[in-house]
Amino acid sequence: MDGFDIEPIARHSPTSIDDQPSDAAVLVPIIDRPDGPALLFTKRAEHLGEHPGQMSFPGGGVEPEDDTLRNTALREAHEEIGLDPAAPTVIGRLDDISTITGYAVTPFVARVLDREYEPDDGEVAEIVVISLSELLDPATYTTEVHDHPTEGPTIIHYFHVGEYTVWGATARILVQFLDLATDFQPTTDVDRVDG
Repeated sequence: MDGFDIEPIARHSPTSIDDQPSDAAVLVPIIDRPDGPALLFTKRAEHLGEHPGQMSFPGGGVEPEDDTLRNTALREAHEEIGLDPAAPTVIGRLDDISTITGYAVTPFVARVLDREYEPDDGEVAEIVVISLSELLDPATYTTEVHDHPTEGPTIIHYFHVGEYTVWGATARILVQFLDLATDFQPTTDVDRVDG
């Protein structure tokens, strides 16, 4: 795919968040396909207490056995989609983001093999692979402004691809990924949103 370059992600100096009560990490898995790169998402199971049915990247909260946040992301990806922790080639890290559920989430970007992955029935309803060309289609991307109780007017990003909508924390991670690795121009001015 023209215009896709992971080097800016490898060179990126990420910002960290230290004021949230809980830490979590996610893996942003890139799959190289003959028709161009794609990203792997999970659709969260409907019975989960937090973010049921939402699109997400594989990941979750830090456990006592995790030596690093990177290990958290790899362990969670193994549990959720059956990804061998030794298989991904980790490219770099994106900025931490905070969630309304009190987590500081650290995203790690990695290349993974294009193969069949197995969703964990307890957490994952479906594994969804979406091409970058679909995510970069201008008709896919919309924004709204919501009033955040502590941060004031906040831009909410949405990516609508077929029956799937990526939004919330996952969309914020996706926006930075696309901004660094492609020609994507995210909406950053609350006075210029679509809605």
